[in-house]
Amino acid sequence: MPLFQLFVLAAVQGITEFLPVSSSGHLVMVPQFTNWPDQGLLMDVAVHVGTLLAVMLYFYQDIAAMTGAMFRSFKQISTRRRLDPEFWLVWKLVIATLPVVIAGYLMNTYFENAFRSVEVIGWTTLGFGILLFLADKLNMTIRSVDHITFLGAFVIGLSQILALIPGTSRAGITMTAARFQGVERQDAARFSLLLSIPVIAAAGVLKGLELYKSGNDVLLRDALTAGAMSFGFALVAIAFLMVWLKRASFTPFVIYRVILGAFLLSIAYKFPEIWPL
Repeated sequence: MPLFQLFVLAAVQGITEFLPVSSSGHLVMVPQFTNWPDQGLLMDVAVHVGTLLAVMLYFYQDIAAMTGAMFRSFKQISTRRRLDPEFWLVWKLVIATLPVVIAGYLMNTYFENAFRSVEVIGWTTLGFGILLFLADKLNMTIRSVDHITFLGAFVIGLSQILALIPGTSRAGITMTAARFQGVERQDAARFSLLLSIPVIAAAGVLKGLELYKSGNDVLLRDALTAGAMSFGFALVAIAFLMVWLKRASFTPFVIYRVILGAFLLSIAYKFPEIWPL
C-alpha cells in the first residue's frame, strides 16, 4: 500500500477515533472518495491499535492507579478496609466491556462486512449526532466517573454495541449514554476513553492473529507503519478533546455530524452512482 494512503488512513483514524464523530464511518468512506481499494478490516484494526497505545499513554496515571488499587484490594478485603474508588472503576469498565465483546465476536463471525454502506453511515452519523446533542443539552452536569453505578456502566456498555455499525461512533455513543446519566462532559469522555482500551485491545488481538496467520509480510509492514502514524495523530486528538470539554460542549461535533450525515444521505438517495455500494 502506498505510503500516502497509509498516512491518510492513519490521520483519519487517529483524529476521529476519540472524537464523537465515528472513526469507522470515516475509514469506510476513504476508499470510496479516493478510488483506492478498500483497506479492509485488518488495516482498520492496525490503525486502531496505534490509537490504543496513544490512549494508554495519555491516561497512564489512571491505569497505574487502577492497577495499584487491584493489588491493594487483596489486603483491604482481608482487613475489611474500604476499597479504593479505582478498584470499583476497574469493575465498572469490565461490566461495560462484556456486552460489546460478545456482540463484536458475533459480528466478526457472521456479519464482518455488513452495514458498510453510505445509507447506513449517513443515517447513523446524523441520528446519533442529534442524540448526542439532546443528551448534552437536556441533562444536568453534576456527576463524576465515581458516581457512575454498575447499572449505569452496563447501560453504557450496551450502548457501545451500536458502535459496531459504522457511523455511530464508539466514543460518541458512550459519551451520549454517560451524559444521559448526568455525567460531566470531561468525565464522560474520560470513562469513554478508558473503556476504549479493552475494546480496542480485544479487536486488535482478534484481527492481529488473523494478520499473523496470513504470513503476509508486506501487509504486516503496512499495518505497523499505519499504526505508528495513527498513534501520533490520536495523542493530539485526545489532548484536544479533553481541553475542549473542560470549557465547551459537544455542539461543534454535533454540527459536523449533521452536515456530514446530510451530505452522505444526499449522495445515497440523489446521486447513488457516486457511491455504488
